[in-house]
Amino acid sequence: MLPPIIQGGMGVGVSGWCLARAVAQLGQLGVVSGTALDLLLTRQLQLGDPGGNLRRALAAFPYPEIAARILDRYFIPGGKAPEAPFKTPQMISHEPGRPTRELVIASSFVAIHLAKEGHTGVVGLNLLEKIQTPTLLALYGAILAGVNVVLMGAGIPRQIPKILDDLAAGQPAEMRLDVTGGTEPVFIRVDPSEFGPLPALTRPFFLAIVSSPVLAENLRRKASGRVDGFVVEAAIAGGHNAPPRGPMQLTPEGEPIYGERDRIDPAKFVEIGLPFWLAGGYGRIGKLREARALGAQGIQVGTAFAFCEESGFEPEIKANIISAVKRGDLKIHTDAVASPTGFPFKVAQVQGSIADPAVYQERGRVCDLGVLRETYQKPDGGIGFRCSAEPEDIYISKGGDPTQTAGRMCLCNSLCASAGIAQIRDGDKEPQLITIGDDLEAVRESLLAGRDSYTAADVIERLLA
Repeated sequence: MLPPIIQGGMGVGVSGWCLARAVAQLGQLGVVSGTALDLLLTRQLQLGDPGGNLRRALAAFPYPEIAARILDRYFIPGGKAPEAPFKTPQMISHEPGRPTRELVIASSFVAIHLAKEGHTGVVGLNLLEKIQTPTLLALYGAILAGVNVVLMGAGIPRQIPKILDDLAAGQPAEMRLDVTGGTEPVFIRVDPSEFGPLPALTRPFFLAIVSSPVLAENLRRKASGRVDGFVVEAAIAGGHNAPPRGPMQLTPEGEPIYGERDRIDPAKFVEIGLPFWLAGGYGRIGKLREARALGAQGIQVGTAFAFCEESGFEPEIKANIISAVKRGDLKIHTDAVASPTGFPFKVAQVQGSIADPAVYQERGRVCDLGVLRETYQKPDGGIGFRCSAEPEDIYISKGGDPTQTAGRMCLCNSLCASAGIAQIRDGDKEPQLITIGDDLEAVRESLLAGRDSYTAADVIERLLA
């Protein structure tokens, strides 16, 4: 039986190993965000790995020659010069080279190993179905580190259960890619035996992140293997949201309009017969009791954890957000076009971030990380990658729809900046972007007795009250 509280897997590095470990040590499900773990590892190594945590985890990696190659390429004793740009790994394609495969596996291992270090609690890895090319490698690295739970949303993760079965058994695994305009199936594959001797591994639980009982029932019946439960997210949850059912309608401010068809009915999930956790607006006192009365196993909470001391947001961001919450003037905008995935995306309206129109215009369009790229079939039958946030002329030259470029933001670079690993361009840092849910009262409640900061333990104590 999994714990009643799941800490949400947020952003790039916000739900890092430090937060996940703190939550797991307190008896709840601590979750590491699996997005861009290779960038987090390589850039933090280039910052000198303060405290030596990453090097300690790499020393525990079962394939020491791989760890040595990564350290040799990226570790800078004492850290890089502040004005120097980061060395960036190659973008992950459907046929990644050996260095890329090794790096993704090792970076996932490192994050989960550190999250599980020093306790017997439960740790999960959160991945996005929309980010497919690193999925098999990230899953294998996490399983090597003993991850207990895998959570996945932002799509229909029907293929994941069998992949977990295969990887835990040390068998080759494959995943069919979503290819726009594709006429023939395209698969990505990983064979655990190519990296070295296979240790004994355990298959983690799998929780699908959904917003509709129809999708949940479909996954229960038609997924490639065992689905162990669901996280059921309402539209006020942070990060990416499921689009409204039916034609997209927007408010005058450009936010999607969610209607009665989008309302979460817990009774429908009870009928499915698998455990589920309710998410989106459940981070306040009494909400866990309310969710359990509705038949849920528990709740998933993101926003309240996002600004605790252990989260991966830069300290200055946390201080500014907490001050704005105290003043009551922080605005959260559900942007229908910001994310290159096409999913609505929650954006905090913070001056100086990329949500500021002046900052957005000044940055221009640069795409050099490619985490959210779309896979498409070229006219010659080959496989290509494009992003609606890259320069318009390049995107259109790849067959992209020009109407899809307006308002798109480079989430990859701006979310990295929010986690303290901003790329340096011509002496300037990439602008940040902050994504959180609408439930700011959950943050306000966590600021016990008017304090200016709080811990993961404060959040959990309040949720269990």
